[in-house]
Parts: sequence; structure tokens; C-alpha cells
Amino acid sequence: MFNVFLIPSMLFIIGCGSACRDAVVKAPPLPLSAPMVELGDIFYAFDSSVLDMVSRSQLDENVQWMMANPNATIIIEGHCDERGTYEYNIALGEKRAENVKKYMVNAGVDPLRMQTVSYGEERPFDPGHDETAWAKNRRVHFVVQ
Repeated sequence: MFNVFLIPSMLFIIGCGSACRDAVVKAPPLPLSAPMVELGDIFYAFDSSVLDMVSRSQLDENVQWMMANPNATIIIEGHCDERGTYEYNIALGEKRAENVKKYMVNAGVDPLRMQTVSYGEERPFDPGHDETAWAKNRRVHFVVQ
């Protein structure tokens, strides 16, 4: 009589005769994965860092989530479309991210729980080269840490 024990990356076959006949080996439980959290992105008009009504509504939902999860920290990423110079887009992405952070701080979120970064045009959501793609790329994106 042989019993087979599976351990990740290894296979052991142990002969133990009739003493192991009724032994049951239970696999260890799978680790719990962190729940997938997505805070809604904020989108902008061309060459703008102004928060419109739709943006403020989404930010209010994001603020509620932050208040309900007091140990969470986030990175607020500012993004732009491909038009404009590299330097201009980095500055615009930074302004977008900072405006979002300021809104969330004014709504009661601790500023120490948020970092900002600007990627300018370097990380497009949509690689296209038309208004539809550009509209998706003019955004602030949230990364929960």
C-alpha cells in the first residue's frame, strides 16, 4: 500500500503498509486573496484639470470607500493624452492628481493616506490615436495599496 502526498513542486510516495490505510491527508487551505478593489477613475476635457459634476460624484464615492477602509492607502495617478509636450503633460497630470487629492482631503480623507504621481502621456489606457482613445487617457487613476 502506498500513500501519495502532494506538496507544491514535489511528489512523495511513502510506503507505510496497513498502518496508513485509513489515513487521510488534507491539503492546506488556499490562501485568501485580497479583494479586488477598484476606485472609479476621473476623466477630463482636453487641456483641463477641472473637476466637473460627474467627476465630483465619482470622487464622493471614492471618499466614502476611503472612510469605510481607514487602513487603506492609495496612489493617485495623473494621466494625459498624447498631445502636448512631455513636460507639459507631466505638469498637467500632476495638476490633475493634486486637484483630486485636495478634493479628497477637503472631504475628510487624511492626506497621509494618499500619494500623487504624474505619468503624463507615458501610460495610456487606450493606445489609439483618435479622440475616443484620448478621452480615455485624460484621467486620474487610483491604485489601492
